[in-house]
Amino acid sequence: MAAAYDDAEPPLTAGPELVRLAESHGVATSYSPAPGRTVEVPASAVVAVLAALGVDAGTPDAVRAALAERERQLRERLLPPTLVRWAGAEPPAALAALPAGTRLLVRIEEAPREGLADGRPSQDGQASQDGQASQDGRASQDGQEEDEGQEWDGAAELPLGVHRLTALAPDGRTGHAHLVVAPDRLPTPTGRSYGLLVQLYSLLSRRSWGMGDLGDLAELAGWAGRTAGAGFVQVNPLHAAVPGAPTDPSPYRPSSRRFPDPVHLRIEEIPEYGYVEDRERLHAVLEKAARLRSAVLDKGALIDRDAVWELKREALELVLAVPLGPGRQAAYDAFRAAHGQALDDHATWYALAEVHGSDWHGWPDALRDPRSAATARARTALADRVAFHARLAWLSDGQLRAAQRAAREAGMPIGIVHDLAVGVHPQGADAWAQRDVFAAGTSVGAPPDAFNARGQDWGLPPWRPDRLAACGHAPYRDLLRALFRYAGALRIDHVMGLFRLWWVPQGRPPTEGTYVRYDAEAMLALLALEAGRAGAVVIGEDLGTVEPGVREKLQRRGVFGTSVLWFERDWEGDGHPLPPDRWRADCLATATTHDLPPTAARLTGDHVELRDRLGLLTRSAAEEHAEATADAAEWLALLGSLGLLDSPAAGPPGSDEEEEIRAVHRFLLRTPARLIGVWLPDGVGDRRPQNLPGTWDQYPNWRLPIADREGRPVPLEELTASRRLRRLLEVLRDPGPTAR
Repeated sequence: MAAAYDDAEPPLTAGPELVRLAESHGVATSYSPAPGRTVEVPASAVVAVLAALGVDAGTPDAVRAALAERERQLRERLLPPTLVRWAGAEPPAALAALPAGTRLLVRIEEAPREGLADGRPSQDGQASQDGQASQDGRASQDGQEEDEGQEWDGAAELPLGVHRLTALAPDGRTGHAHLVVAPDRLPTPTGRSYGLLVQLYSLLSRRSWGMGDLGDLAELAGWAGRTAGAGFVQVNPLHAAVPGAPTDPSPYRPSSRRFPDPVHLRIEEIPEYGYVEDRERLHAVLEKAARLRSAVLDKGALIDRDAVWELKREALELVLAVPLGPGRQAAYDAFRAAHGQALDDHATWYALAEVHGSDWHGWPDALRDPRSAATARARTALADRVAFHARLAWLSDGQLRAAQRAAREAGMPIGIVHDLAVGVHPQGADAWAQRDVFAAGTSVGAPPDAFNARGQDWGLPPWRPDRLAACGHAPYRDLLRALFRYAGALRIDHVMGLFRLWWVPQGRPPTEGTYVRYDAEAMLALLALEAGRAGAVVIGEDLGTVEPGVREKLQRRGVFGTSVLWFERDWEGDGHPLPPDRWRADCLATATTHDLPPTAARLTGDHVELRDRLGLLTRSAAEEHAEATADAAEWLALLGSLGLLDSPAAGPPGSDEEEEIRAVHRFLLRTPARLIGVWLPDGVGDRRPQNLPGTWDQYPNWRLPIADREGRPVPLEELTASRRLRRLLEVLRDPGPTAR
């Protein structure tokens, strides 16, 4: 394969055989970044991505051999590895293609126990974690054929779940598939509601330890539901982070998406806290925590996640030394049993990271394999540390569920909206524990577009679609079940990734990547199945370039989209702001996001000044300011024409920013959007984005507390008492005639 990458050798061309081979594996050889424009993918990128899928296409002979083998496999197999049957719909088309006389047997999945949202792994998902599809009969440990289930005519309705389907052809061939039977649509909210959007770490109270925690989240939800009439609170991903020095502060590059990060624990609310014996040492930790909190809230220091975790870990060592009572022990044992091998792997990775560092690629060879004998011995030797990290996952899960209960008890119809990151850190626990399901040597990103001519490489290893399909998408389903334990709704970052992802081969720029397609039908069906069992809403972040038809398919299944005011223009027409009656209804409508300037900065042009100071502008500051001012003025003119400004300012945009921000939200209410989101920092005039894409150490991404217009941190206690915030939320709670 070296010739395909060596610039001194002629590059392999994407001839028809390579194109056919790539298409058969879901790898794109071209893509359309805009209507009427097609970009050819470099053949070297296609070859590299195929290699990550275990396909050798490095030479013309290799391409021909791989294509012949692939076509033989597709021709001879009876069933694809995963099939979908939507409730009330026709049977999967693949069944109609089976040879006449084929018998179908189905083994029904055992339904999850009542009250256990994450259920238990099915035998099929557990047995096929190596990702290998089984098309022949399966044998039990004593060598006898397993019971393949009951006869099925292919048309009768089946219970919801992931069942094992077996096809027995007259010629002796046997095929197996995971049959996903899913509700026709996901749950959707009744009526209309609004909610608050916040990055939890930025929401400090006078009780926190230097960053917002799950106690603060429960307090905010209780206040917002009872006092402000809010229907939900949306937070950033709370996935477990990769420990480091320093830890990657981005919540979108987690170690694990399945288990939460214990850094968010409210230590004082752990029941065993009151029984810690070494009170003197615990008091010393509390004093350090108070100084850390004061440094952020009173002295303007940045949030220091690592310092917070160092203190919480010290306190947790004391708290977890307290034995659990019988009831608590039973609950913990049930949690460990429910999560099984996944929790053991997660806790083992963190125990090993304490000894060998947080990048498992640098561990001793035998420990890089989670199923090796050496890893099993290490798990036994580190049993106390494994138990410590498993218990942290349980405690975090408990406080997350408590926050959701607090939200629902406060009258919120949805409650806490959790955020699912698009991928995981290559050095982290998930990438280690599920290494066979991830594509080695590649990462997820985005192709070049109008906003980034060089494309993007997010450094997140992608799941292999073939391995996912072979195991019935078990890792994906288990992930959903875990999150829906405590989520009233789930926001899926880059929801287009259910359909395809841009893979970037290691060592190549993002421009030399390509799209790889996933089984979107199966991914959506499992999403509908697990969301339906939890009664949870799903919101897809579908901003940016979206493949034609994707939004329609998501809407068809009940997945809400995301609409941001400044992006909603008539792009196919005159380019003017989109009138409210032309917005879609099935969406979360907001004025901004964590990756965009707060509304006050957008109105005043402060976001241009920030980018200018950091050297991020591609044009002169004068040009950028002129465009930003014109953009804001055009929106304000529309708001004024609709009568949404109580007292239109005579000056430029931002002259009366509080009234203008209220008018922006009156406009959102005028749209048919069923969910309206308020960026919480907008309520106190914060100018600073939480994340500034394109920066690393030039800007304190993910480390800023909520602040007022002067940049003074505003603790939760002052935030909820803010007259400015209350006036904004009154617009949402009682919109009045101007927003109707």
